[in-house]
Amino acid sequence: MSKPPAPPMTDVRADVWLWAARFFKTRSLAKQAIDGGRVDVNGAGCKPAKTLHAGDRLKIGRGEERLEVEVLALSDQRGPAAAAQALYVETAASRVARELAREQRRLVGPGGPPKRPDKQARRELRRLRDSR
Repeated sequence: MSKPPAPPMTDVRADVWLWAARFFKTRSLAKQAIDGGRVDVNGAGCKPAKTLHAGDRLKIGRGEERLEVEVLALSDQRGPAAAAQALYVETAASRVARELAREQRRLVGPGGPPKRPDKQARRELRRLRDSR
């Protein structure tokens, strides 16, 4: 006996969908991102239990990356990456903005805290201070 096909989903929780669409590795990380205000649904903030529907627009922030996607399909199960990419489409403006930001980060170079001066740099700093 085969099971009858499940009816198509009409709504799913925001945190579950973000996890299933592979924007976040765990559902709790998706929940933390929503609680932290890094996810907007249709231009307004949301809560983890907000129900998403096909056609909703999400703005998602992950680190320095900002994405704007439109929900195409709903799923509450995490599957392969190809299936996850079929759940949404990224807007053209978002894709261009991400590419520009990536290029700008590449041109600026690696950031981070300044390193401690080594022995040679300390000697140079002393020489500069003493020459005044």
